[in-house]
Amino acid sequence: MNKTKRSHKVQLDNLANADNFAVEETNALNAVKWMNSYAIKNNKKFATKLEGYILSTINFGNFEVISWNGDWSAARNIMIRASKKLNIKVVEAGYHQKGNLLQSLFMGGREFAKVYRNGHVIGNIVLGMVSGKWTAKSERLR
Repeated sequence: MNKTKRSHKVQLDNLANADNFAVEETNALNAVKWMNSYAIKNNKKFATKLEGYILSTINFGNFEVISWNGDWSAARNIMIRASKKLNIKVVEAGYHQKGNLLQSLFMGGREFAKVYRNGHVIGNIVLGMVSGKWTAKSERLR
């Protein structure tokens, strides 16, 4: 599966509503608190909150979608650290298939996501957008 990173050269205001990360549902509140305190303690430009809806998967379980603002690299780093530190699964979306720009526009809200556990990729999910919320269209374990 060829993927390329979504451009992160977006104004900071637009990132405030980004919901391309999710954390294991059972530890979501704990994870958000830890990530926010880690960012403050380490002077990282990152803040997150629970988005209020669940991304359900067959192979990986349920995830609470989070929204965030700040730097993309700090967000990604903190998510992977949370996966290691808290021994939880996290989802990092924002990957798109390489190819024709027109084709990607007609595919709508389809994205690819990586699932991490303990800091390592354990699988992939193809996501689709339904009523403004991510849903799992297909999944693959590594």
